[in-house]
Amino acid sequence: MANMDKIVTKLRAIWKISANLQILPCAFSLICILGSFLKEQDLVPESYFSNTKNVLNLYFVKLSWGWTLFLLVPFLVLSNSLNRPPVFVLRRLCALVVATGVWYVCVNTFELIEEATGACYETNTKEVIRGDLASKGVCRKNGFIWDGCDISGHSFILSYSALVISEEMAAMVEDAHGFRKPLLNGLYMAMSVIVYLWLFMFVSTSVYFHSPLDKVVGTGCGLLAWYFTYQVWYRKPLSPGLPPQRHIKHHA
Repeated sequence: MANMDKIVTKLRAIWKISANLQILPCAFSLICILGSFLKEQDLVPESYFSNTKNVLNLYFVKLSWGWTLFLLVPFLVLSNSLNRPPVFVLRRLCALVVATGVWYVCVNTFELIEEATGACYETNTKEVIRGDLASKGVCRKNGFIWDGCDISGHSFILSYSALVISEEMAAMVEDAHGFRKPLLNGLYMAMSVIVYLWLFMFVSTSVYFHSPLDKVVGTGCGLLAWYFTYQVWYRKPLSPGLPPQRHIKHHA
């Protein structure tokens, strides 16, 4: 238990520095640009992670928002109910509802754009177009290739999820007691691991998949969604508000 406390204390210090210096958004931007350059120059050799069927992609990235909710919901309830009224907990959960809405709208918009801008081809050479197969689902079901504006959903969800988790982890600014302490410590460590995992898989996406434009747009959507909620809207009175230690102090 003591070792876990020490690990969590160090993690809290790391995430505090990261939040103060805005390290994560800068890291995602830099990785997106540098990774896209490496991919276009074909400088990164094929590996286990260049296969979309790798374990981390199948069981974590494709279920990334599920993992986000699975860890954040109990964390928000346990950490924000500590010496705070129920309405404060409700506001933090509302922030998660907003984030889920942003995720749903963006991911489905990306799908609609790919459907609207795409066409069905028999092979990767795109020499023969199948005009009779006008939808992505039907095209792929028949074993052909659908090619459209494929905005990187991975770049979006990995950056956005990591930023939301890192913001909400700021809620753990007080030492919990009793049954809460081991639960919160475990959740805090798990969320820290998830954020680092999202960063690693974001690197993998940047160097192995999608065109530079698709990744820039996807990453940009993730960063803008985080910025306009946590940096703009949540600082206003009519909003879910910021996590506890992110409350802005006004000096006379």
